[in-house]
Amino acid sequence: MATKPEISDSPVIEIQDFSNAICDNVENVIVGKRPAIELILIALLCEGHVLIEDAPGTGKTMLARAVAISTGLDFKRLQCTPDLLPNDVTGVSVFNQKKREFEFRPGPTFCNILLADEINRATPRTQSALLEAMGEGQVTVDGITYSLPKPFMVLATQNPIEFEGTFPLPEAQMDRFLMRLQIGYPDFAYEDAMMQMQQLAHPIDSLKQVMDGQRIPQLQRQVRQIHVVESMRSYILNLVHATRDHPALALGASPRGSLALFHAAQAHAALRGRDFVIPDDIKHVAVVCLPHRLLLNPENILSGETTAEVVQELLKQVEVPLLS
Repeated sequence: MATKPEISDSPVIEIQDFSNAICDNVENVIVGKRPAIELILIALLCEGHVLIEDAPGTGKTMLARAVAISTGLDFKRLQCTPDLLPNDVTGVSVFNQKKREFEFRPGPTFCNILLADEINRATPRTQSALLEAMGEGQVTVDGITYSLPKPFMVLATQNPIEFEGTFPLPEAQMDRFLMRLQIGYPDFAYEDAMMQMQQLAHPIDSLKQVMDGQRIPQLQRQVRQIHVVESMRSYILNLVHATRDHPALALGASPRGSLALFHAAQAHAALRGRDFVIPDDIKHVAVVCLPHRLLLNPENILSGETTAEVVQELLKQVEVPLLS
């Protein structure tokens, strides 16, 4: 039986302080949605990307802006439309007549946090321009590879109920998102508080930076040091392999899904003040890290089943190991 490691305070406390400061600040704009804010920070600490899929007006864009302002990171917004071209995303080489040579003009991808708003309105060709950036932290234009700033994160949004003029994201791109999450509508009290907050001006206009975003690469390295014992790694693998054998699924989670669970569980443990992962960390992130990587069989789609329901079923079926 694996032995539970001792808690080492300093790196975990630093990560916790960072997270709490950002969450508290962002809640001045996005009220009552701390779990969603924490998930964004988990993805940021894991060097991952997030697909925010929700109805219009739920604060998807404001959440991305508030996180960027709170950390002081370079933020750019890419409004995706059918006429958007790949070079509009990555950048373009332009001939300088004075110097008589080509110069590279970076696109909006060259930032720390890129908001790809309504990403499913861009054509597949343009969507694919983000694949290299999301997977490798670089872009290639005219045969030349350019490294992106660090940290680099894509926050993409899409409306799940509007299909006219949209292009579904291919499985290869969905798999590159560490997690897919929904913000959801606020409850009565929080929506009332939101109206009061915005009576005179939008709180995003007065939001201030509270943490140094340049510390994030160091925090990312600290998150990778969070201990994951063999039994926890086996639990992750059992969950992922169960998706590949499930009768309702035509496509199970990829090895990238295993890594997503692994790293997201490390970050969640750090946010909870631990330097070791427990089953609850894995369960918490599995519901946002796995469903978008799965593909249902046609008959299961017709019956109204969802991949999120499959993941919940597997979390009940797969044996949970003990951490002693």
